[in-house]
Amino acid sequence: MAPFRTFVCFIRVTATMTERTFNLVVPLAHKATDMRIADTSGSVQVRSGAVSPLIGSGLRQGDVDSTTGRSTQPTLIMPGIRTSTTATRTTTTRAQRCALAPSADQSERHHADFSFPDLVQAYFDCRKSKRNTETALAFEQNLERNLSRLYDELAAGSYRPGKSICFVVTRPKAREVWAADFRDRIVHHLLYNRIAPRFYSSFVADSCACIPGRGTLYAARRLEAKIRSITQNWTRPAWYLKCDLANFFVSIDKNVLRDLIAARVQEPWWLWLADVILFHDPRQDFEYRGNASLLERVPPHKRLTNQPAHLGLPIGNLSSQFFANVYLDVLDQHAKHRIGARHYIRYVDDFILLHDSPQWLNAAHAEIDAFLPRVLHARLNPSKTILQPVDRGVDFVGHVIKPWNTRSRRRTVAQAVGRILSMDAGDVYASANSYFGLLGQSNASHADRARLANAVLQRGHSVNRQLTKSYRKQLREFA
Repeated sequence: MAPFRTFVCFIRVTATMTERTFNLVVPLAHKATDMRIADTSGSVQVRSGAVSPLIGSGLRQGDVDSTTGRSTQPTLIMPGIRTSTTATRTTTTRAQRCALAPSADQSERHHADFSFPDLVQAYFDCRKSKRNTETALAFEQNLERNLSRLYDELAAGSYRPGKSICFVVTRPKAREVWAADFRDRIVHHLLYNRIAPRFYSSFVADSCACIPGRGTLYAARRLEAKIRSITQNWTRPAWYLKCDLANFFVSIDKNVLRDLIAARVQEPWWLWLADVILFHDPRQDFEYRGNASLLERVPPHKRLTNQPAHLGLPIGNLSSQFFANVYLDVLDQHAKHRIGARHYIRYVDDFILLHDSPQWLNAAHAEIDAFLPRVLHARLNPSKTILQPVDRGVDFVGHVIKPWNTRSRRRTVAQAVGRILSMDAGDVYASANSYFGLLGQSNASHADRARLANAVLQRGHSVNRQLTKSYRKQLREFA
């Protein structure tokens, strides 16, 4: 009888799952019936432990693949292939992702008029000076997922601001500061990047603060140029009227501000986003950090927590700074075009008018004092209203402008020296250079810089001969 032979045949069958492509730089459309499907039949080797691709083409040198050492491409598509060696038949699985669309009555209102790259740019703008904060680090741990989720919420119209952090600063005076969550600050930058240019184009050149290129140095130099113009280089007498709004940020009427925004923002989605940010009340969900006793140092009428819901903007957010300029642009236009103030300048809520007649300035003060409550529901602070000749010195944005010289405030110099002498040794170098730069903005600052240099030398650091820069303390070891 012939021997019985057994033949064993091994058949390898692979089951391939559809590759899901997710492009973070150029997103797909968000519609209720859209299915994000891509079919592939090839096999792609996936490295275990590979880092996720980072977003943007302008990444820093350290943002590289931890395995290969190469920079990650901004439009890299991450494939997902699953292979099985035990299956008995070939199957194909489709990976689907749907984005819920808003209801029919809200689709027009919540049509997202922005792209994912716009959100990425807002993220990069937001992290410039906030990258090492706690909320920023937590957001970056799952950067792509968090940005994708935020994009979906904004596109669907379901975005709502999160918890804020409240703390108190004591210099130059005690006041509340409200810091929005990092993801909310990204949204602030998104709105700011889109609508701010249209407002800035209509602002007067004498509106300063929170405008690119118009900081304290710009304001001080522009005011000095105006004083030199009206006094013919200090050869003619002139007067200045300095005013300040009472409890400015906590007394801003949101309803008035909303009308001013709606006059220039016609797009329904952007107006909706501005409303969400403007009318968000951080007092409903916040965490206080710091010494609770510091709250008692803030006067009750300056606390946002004591204001009605329709009044007040939180100090500390980019949106509040931008909205404040939109709010007071009405005052700028009135002062320049209605009152006829040729020499006028404003920094946040401090503004100055120059004229060769004190009677004209008194009349302008009365006009502004009546205009603010009627139109903006704001009022002047009578205790900070000053009418004096310019040759006595004009104190503005930390500078005192006098005939032929400009110096920093004495209080500023005293605080700088005191802080250098009392701060931790590790902070002296950076703070000293910062103060040298601040004092150097004045053309008669040699005595002030010499005073600061002596304090820096006492802390063991060296200073250059021009008294403009400090150097790190060198520790030498001798055998």
